[in-house]
Amino acid sequence: MTNHQYVVDSITPQESWRMFHIMAEFVEGFDALAGYRPAVSIFGSTRAKPEDKVYQKAERIGQVLAENGFSVITGGGPGVMEAANKGASSAGGKSIGLNIELPLEQKPNPYSNINLKFRYFFVRKVMFVKYAVAYVILPGGFGTMDELFESVTLIQTHKIKPFPVILVGSNYWKGLLNWIKEVVLKEGRISTEDLSIFQVIDEPEEIVRVIRKTVIL
Repeated sequence: MTNHQYVVDSITPQESWRMFHIMAEFVEGFDALAGYRPAVSIFGSTRAKPEDKVYQKAERIGQVLAENGFSVITGGGPGVMEAANKGASSAGGKSIGLNIELPLEQKPNPYSNINLKFRYFFVRKVMFVKYAVAYVILPGGFGTMDELFESVTLIQTHKIKPFPVILVGSNYWKGLLNWIKEVVLKEGRISTEDLSIFQVIDEPEEIVRVIRKTVIL
């Protein structure tokens, strides 16, 4: 065998079953969520408590979205996800939780009236974006930022149709946005047009107004 030749291992039975499990998760997600459009996916910290302003803001956003005919999709866990599901449920709306299996189990919050459970992050991510007409992103950590930058990348590369990507919490996001403008943009890593993919809005009613402008209910 030369340096340019490689041995490709055969697919093991375990890997074959994993592929079937992945396909089953896609099918289950597509079947379950198809009837809940238009929906808005909401992201944010799992660590937000009911007494926190960010929790209360997420709850209000979920409520106003539901009152305006939108289903609300979250990761189904605690914190901001719980708050958004709670707000949507309190308004009689469709409150959807897409939970994920983790080594330290994330328990579904009690306010999602449609629950799905995923083993694979990438399948779950497809569900977030496929059925969303907008992303609303509140203060959060690595997982929240992952969802933010994935959505921006998909829109930037024309892999999905543009939709509103709304950051909530101008003070929280200010440092990151300044760095993007002062470093990433100035060094030519992105274009000025890329900055228009997302926007910062703090008021729930304004968030819904902006989303409604892009959607026919």
